[in-house]
Amino acid sequence: NRVDRGTEKTIIENLEIQDPELAEEIKRRMFVFEDITTLDDRSIQRVLREVDIKELALALKGASEEVANIIYRNMSSRASQMLKEDIEFLGPVRLRDVEETQQKIVNIIRRLEETGEIIISRGGGDELIV
Repeated sequence: NRVDRGTEKTIIENLEIQDPELAEEIKRRMFVFEDITTLDDRSIQRVLREVDIKELALALKGASEEVANIIYRNMSSRASQMLKEDIEFLGPVRLRDVEETQQKIVNIIRRLEETGEIIISRGGGDELIV
């Protein structure tokens, strides 16, 4: 998670040739749902346009308060209120369902990064765009 995007891509591409299953596992672990907190507001808003509201409600059911608040902050007050109500009405859900839905959203984030529509900060100060 701490290397630049070019190095990361080279390592993953080489690993995909040698061990595709391990490469996929590493990709899944490199950006997890809770890392949404590292995205800027514009990126979060772009991601939200791609995510079904019912899936977002399920994903947030198992998320930290910090993640939920960042999501709410990037929605209109009416939309965030409706989302909060959707989460309440879900009732008890299986953890496996929450994790699968969170992974779907992570996959959307990765796809948007690959197409250059969003930027995932990986902790390097040299990635600042001015």
